[in-house]
Amino acid sequence: MRRIAMFVGLGLFVAPLLAQGSVKTETVHFKSGPETVSGYLAVPGSPGRHPALVVIQEWWGLNGWVKEQARMFARHGYVALAPDLYRGKVATAPAEARKLMQSLPHERAIRDLKAAYAYLAAMPNVEKNKIGSIGWCMGGGYSLRLAIHEPALAACVINYGELTTNPAQIEKIKAPLMGIFGADDHGIPPSEVHAFEKALQAQGKKIDAKIYPGAGHAFENENNKAGYRPEAARDAEARTLEFFNKTLK
Repeated sequence: MRRIAMFVGLGLFVAPLLAQGSVKTETVHFKSGPETVSGYLAVPGSPGRHPALVVIQEWWGLNGWVKEQARMFARHGYVALAPDLYRGKVATAPAEARKLMQSLPHERAIRDLKAAYAYLAAMPNVEKNKIGSIGWCMGGGYSLRLAIHEPALAACVINYGELTTNPAQIEKIKAPLMGIFGADDHGIPPSEVHAFEKALQAQGKKIDAKIYPGAGHAFENENNKAGYRPEAARDAEARTLEFFNKTLK
């Protein structure tokens, strides 16, 4: 089914909707401060109101793998929006991805994520108090940052993303947290995970974290030929769905 809809007064334009099995996908545009940004939206085919997720890209950009994650969550009953933090740019080589990530303005990225949250909250088929976030790699760190900057966020999953031990930042976190990490990840090593857990505990908070033996960074992405760990990736996906089912449904 194709449709064009406008959320009048909210500045939200919805592009033609494309059906993909039981999931409908579209490119949407929404305001982020003075800018208009785009995102990939996947919606369950079933009627009614649904919980929702802000799905946050790896350092590669809004590529096919991230879009597939959004569709996967939609198949499980979530309205999933993946905002395009790189404004249309997608990397295919690590050096290019690193350059894009390093040139991404941190405050703009947070603003875009908060705008994506607001877009979901304004959708008539979304349960406004049941919106969570998930990200991988760079996006894992931004998933945590969204939890810090959006007090209404209802759940947050961090997949091997940058953490914090800053008490002022941790104090702002209201959402339940789940973390997926690799024991062989040199970027986000287990020592940093344990320090994050300790900082959370100091303020009466906690994270449901799992560190997978034999797994390094980005082990959930099958395009990571050397580092992909299919068994761990399947377990991580199952744990993620269980966490969201518990916190958002």
